[in-house]
Amino acid sequence: MVVSIDSLGLHGIDGYGVRVECDLAGGLPAFEIVGLPDAAVKEAKERVRAAIRNAGFRFPVSRITVNLSPADRKKEGTVYDLPILLGILKASGELDAELSGCGFVGEIGLTGLVRGVKGMLPMALAAREMGIEKLFVPADNAPEATLAGGMQVYPVETVGQLLDHLTGRAPLEQAPVWEPGEDEEPQPDFADVKGQAHVKRALEIAAAGGHHILMVGPPGSGKSMLAKRLPSILPEMTRAEALESTKIWSVQGLTGREHPLLTRRPFRAPHHTVSAAALSGGGSTPRPGEISLAHNGVLFLDELPEFRRDSLEVLRQPLEDGVVQISRVAGTMRYPARFQLVCAMNPCKCGWYGHPSGKCSCSEQSIRQYLSRLSGPLLDRIDIQVEVPALNFDELRQTEPSEPSCAIRARVAQARARQTARGVDCNAHLAGARLRECCALDSAGEGLMKTAYNAMNLSARSYDRILRVARTIADLDASERIESAHLAEAIQYRTTEVLRRT
Repeated sequence: MVVSIDSLGLHGIDGYGVRVECDLAGGLPAFEIVGLPDAAVKEAKERVRAAIRNAGFRFPVSRITVNLSPADRKKEGTVYDLPILLGILKASGELDAELSGCGFVGEIGLTGLVRGVKGMLPMALAAREMGIEKLFVPADNAPEATLAGGMQVYPVETVGQLLDHLTGRAPLEQAPVWEPGEDEEPQPDFADVKGQAHVKRALEIAAAGGHHILMVGPPGSGKSMLAKRLPSILPEMTRAEALESTKIWSVQGLTGREHPLLTRRPFRAPHHTVSAAALSGGGSTPRPGEISLAHNGVLFLDELPEFRRDSLEVLRQPLEDGVVQISRVAGTMRYPARFQLVCAMNPCKCGWYGHPSGKCSCSEQSIRQYLSRLSGPLLDRIDIQVEVPALNFDELRQTEPSEPSCAIRARVAQARARQTARGVDCNAHLAGARLRECCALDSAGEGLMKTAYNAMNLSARSYDRILRVARTIADLDASERIESAHLAEAIQYRTTEVLRRT
């Protein structure tokens, strides 16, 4: 007798349907799992055998064959434990229940405890598309599964509990749809930042248009402090953005029972020792990296020149396309990577070049060597470059609170609303004919742009990025046209005095 149970699997960050087929036949006792299982799937044999016995059922003395269909796609993880167990019990006649329209996912322990798995949200979304009406998942994953909507989700604590439900002895309660509560932990606020008015202005422009930004300044000038406060002025995520980002975090096992959905824009700050594979994603079976975990949020790279050159260069394609493509022998994966890059760096190796104290000990050659760690193509892709000077005593002793994040965020939201009205999510993504249409210059602007282009030896990419930043500045001023003042401010953000030394 062959029994089929509906389950789910993961391919990258997307879920897909898996049919678990169980066959019991005569002959010498054996237990085989086929359908390209990995080691974790093969080990399900012993987990299932012990769980059936400890749940009070008889493990069949038969030749058991379990096929995971489609058989040409590699199966990974422990998500198939539960459907394999149910398939064996039903095929052996130990379980008499109708399982059509039901999907099962979960890892089981030797005692029958059902444990959580990674990637529940993309699998639940796939289940909804498959037309599954009832989805049985580990209790820890139930809140996340309810986010998919369109089906009944049942949380399962133990195998015995599930079997009691399927046989009608003790029905399970359907999991309520998870709703976010109030934010428990407040975000860092710009009100805490002393001075640095022009840097705050640059960050406001970056937030309003989705632009990448680089801050250059000595140690203790507040670069990291400012970067960590950027998410507090970004627009709230839409439902679609939250689900898309949560899918990536779910696959990496970064969601939880209490917080199954990302309600704030991600902020990722990998250490400068991070490898290229950890940053972009990779492995024998490709997994998302830091740039994908920062999707719809902020990727903060502190001490930028200290990062390995190959790690920085993997950013070039995602900064342009908003996706990262990872190719391996096993196949090619494409992960979303539409993030906002925020970088911070010292002006020299010792960090004190240009400081009023004059304690920089670096030679001209060492400064050039330090700055040369950053490639021209990478810097060309960063829209805003701003210097962060050291604070003086009077600025540090300032008692009046600075402008709070909520006030800045309101202006950012208004600017984003103007961009949405033009049919774009943010100005940083303007391209082609749409860019020329939205960023048209008058004769004075054309003259100013020509002068800057020739004097600063700008590239075509720099030209476009200046236009986008100017468009954002005009949006913050509620101006329909880009005025000369908007363009001049955008040009001054193109490069810093320090970086001109390279």
